[in-house]
Amino acid sequence: MARNVVISGGGTGIGLAAANVFAGDGDRVLLLGRRAEVLEKAGVPGALTYAADLSEPGEVRGVVDFVARELGTVDVLINSAGGAGQLEPKVESDDPLDAVAHNWTVNFRINVLTAALLTEGLKDRLAEPGGRVLFVSSIAAYRGSGSGAYAAAKAGLHPYAHDLARDLGPRGITVNVVAPGYVEETGFFGAAIDPARRARLIGETSTGRAGTPGDIAATLHWLASPGAGHVTSQVIQVNGGAERGQ
Repeated sequence: MARNVVISGGGTGIGLAAANVFAGDGDRVLLLGRRAEVLEKAGVPGALTYAADLSEPGEVRGVVDFVARELGTVDVLINSAGGAGQLEPKVESDDPLDAVAHNWTVNFRINVLTAALLTEGLKDRLAEPGGRVLFVSSIAAYRGSGSGAYAAAKAGLHPYAHDLARDLGPRGITVNVVAPGYVEETGFFGAAIDPARRARLIGETSTGRAGTPGDIAATLHWLASPGAGHVTSQVIQVNGGAERGQ
């Protein structure tokens, strides 16, 4: 039976790869993102699209209303929207503390607040039993990210997922997190990553290669399957062995 799948950040990278996997199963997919033109060019067969800034409660209400009209029930919710703030406006100040406040606020807003608002908005529409809530975190949640802001934001998803798993478990809904390592073809590093940094990140793996959006999409797909029905409140690391499981 076809399921209704909602994916934030569905126009690019991991979210887009996941959308194609679920659409390939015949599931009905709704792609969410801020840039309407990116969603329209995604090319996922049969997918619905809705452009919204998921860090704004009013715009999330619009998403919730759209889901109610077009889908009704949500079988799988994938929170893939996020990033380190490369697409955000730069701070308009030379004061170092203003820059810190801006960077931390941006990272919390695009990685945590978007996921929390969307999930809370759609929580009552999750299929029961059998609903799935999934979050995309990062290896940075375990080892840092340089500035600390991105890593802290991604790490913040973990306790939220654990709390949700306890809350939604009695309804037969599972909640899990996937934490990727270095993944190519996502735009996370901008137009290109420094070759030396790329070599170092690949050298940290046991598999000797970078991850792909397809690697993460396949893990999300499994966690949404009936076979993962007793897997909940877990953080699944997909990093080629660059960081050992906890």
